[in-house]
Amino acid sequence: MMRSFTLPFIITTSLFLSACGGGVSMYRQNAAHTGVASSSAPTSQKYINQVWKWSAPDKVYASPVVGGDTVYIGCKDGFLYALNLENGDFKWKFKTGANVEASVAVSGDTVFVGSWDGNLYALDTETGAKKWQVRTEGKVYSSPTIKDGILYFGSEDKKLYAVDIDGHREKWNFPAGKGIYSSPAIYGKYVFVGTMDGYLHAIDKRSGTEIWKVPTNNVIYSSPATDGKKVYFGSYNKYVYAVDIKSSQVSWKKKTAGKVFASPAVYGDAIYIGSADTYVYAYDRKTGARHWEFKTNGPVYSSPVIASDTLYVGSTDGFLYALNLESEDDRTRVRWKFDTHGKIFSSPTIAGGKVIFSNKKGEVFAVE
Repeated sequence: MMRSFTLPFIITTSLFLSACGGGVSMYRQNAAHTGVASSSAPTSQKYINQVWKWSAPDKVYASPVVGGDTVYIGCKDGFLYALNLENGDFKWKFKTGANVEASVAVSGDTVFVGSWDGNLYALDTETGAKKWQVRTEGKVYSSPTIKDGILYFGSEDKKLYAVDIDGHREKWNFPAGKGIYSSPAIYGKYVFVGTMDGYLHAIDKRSGTEIWKVPTNNVIYSSPATDGKKVYFGSYNKYVYAVDIKSSQVSWKKKTAGKVFASPAVYGDAIYIGSADTYVYAYDRKTGARHWEFKTNGPVYSSPVIASDTLYVGSTDGFLYALNLESEDDRTRVRWKFDTHGKIFSSPTIAGGKVIFSNKKGEVFAVE
């Protein structure tokens, strides 16, 4: 089904993308977690070129993030690595006390990363030197989000933190009841985050008080995404949800055949999300009607990123797929696919015309 993009959507998207400017980069491309990149990306198999490949010394589950001319990626060996975006050359590494599965956020000359050692670190982007850190009482799986100079992230210690990145001090923390693996999404006055007790919370970003919460009766790893009217996310109960922000009512929910670990991307009149049932789904934002589905040969834990009317997503079958969002025929859905020969759990990112992604073996690729 062909989908038209309305003027309000174009305006909203431009606001999302402008929020990424000013030297701020993060997981899911922006604070609203739409998964929409501001850079173009390769669309034709004929011209796909592997620009570089870099191998980490251990497994990689973290998703890469690009800040300026640097790719940042965490590793199971406890290090955060910084690589040159153009050629993949090693720049520096920073040792934490445990596994790094969270993705980073970058603001100006500082990169922020969480670790299973319970700390959120602020590092110099050029040297990797530690500037300061925030200590929590649990592992930090949650990838930080930055909005208006405030850093938001969750911890296994059952709290969501808001930290002033200029003053290096905690602004507030929200007691969520259970641990937080989800990365918070931010729009307007709201911070949205999922928790391990199965709730999607809407929290006032100024005060840290709860505005509402919606139960799913199962754990939420999925990081929510929002278009300003609804917030979208998946749950381990196999459902994908759309919740009306003002009313806090579930607008629609759709069941897949597998647990939903991935986070959605929001683009045009649809949201796009993968499931452990091996499929990537496109659902209508308003009604939840299924536009299309695409089958891979393995569970999809990777969260999609969109650029150039193309969806980029990894699968545990080892392939990074580029899917044509405008195709009316599933036979022409795949623009190209790239075999990494290793399961992909993390999500791709797009910058400088390149798609950067990794597999579980610790291999990081850049193609253009």
